[in-house]
Amino acid sequence: MTENRSLPLVIAAAIIAAGLIIGLVGGGLLLGDGLTRAKLADRAVTVRGLAEQDVTADLATWTIGTTALGTDLAGLQAKVDADGERVTAFLRNAGFTAEEIESGEISVNQYFNNNINNVTIRRKFKLRTTKIQQARAAYAEQATLLRQGVVFDSEGVGMVYSFTRLNDVKPQMIAAATKNAREGAEQFAKDSGAEVGGIKSASQGYFSIIPRDGDSSGSSAGSSPFQKVRVVTTIDFYLE
Repeated sequence: MTENRSLPLVIAAAIIAAGLIIGLVGGGLLLGDGLTRAKLADRAVTVRGLAEQDVTADLATWTIGTTALGTDLAGLQAKVDADGERVTAFLRNAGFTAEEIESGEISVNQYFNNNINNVTIRRKFKLRTTKIQQARAAYAEQATLLRQGVVFDSEGVGMVYSFTRLNDVKPQMIAAATKNAREGAEQFAKDSGAEVGGIKSASQGYFSIIPRDGDSSGSSAGSSPFQKVRVVTTIDFYLE
């Protein structure tokens, strides 16, 4: 009788043990599968994409500084006025309107040396125009003013060319940089026997304007109207 009563208990215990074993095995399989998926999800490659585009400046700014030195304040003032008329006439003859020419500040510096009053008068003019080629031509002929007796101030800034339509080229350049980055990721994936998935994260670098290759007119972008816009993006791609 005792053996008959204990038999159901043994069977029940065996069933429970079998269930525990199956549960542990199943849980282990699920855990292993989850770890595998997590490992695959962590596989990514970081690449940089470059995009460049040649552009031409659409704004020219030319600061012309004149100076007059002497001991006669009234005579110097007359020369400064005459030089101003020469500069304005030179720019108007080059094809620029009065609205494009700005007469800037006048500064006067005086000091005494052996009881003699030494005076320096400086004056600035600024040309601001979208006529890029005319500005280049006028800048090349500035010696005309020297021949007329105009003395340039060493503090004159000179011509600066600017590209102001950066927002117009940003969208296509970002797209080009992203495409370039994906091409790099695909090459990496090919070499490692994987495939490129979606974007995990991305960061856009800043846009820079640099001198165009082959241009020797200056080291800074603003010294030439022929410029290049560049952007570099950093993107993390999933690998599958």
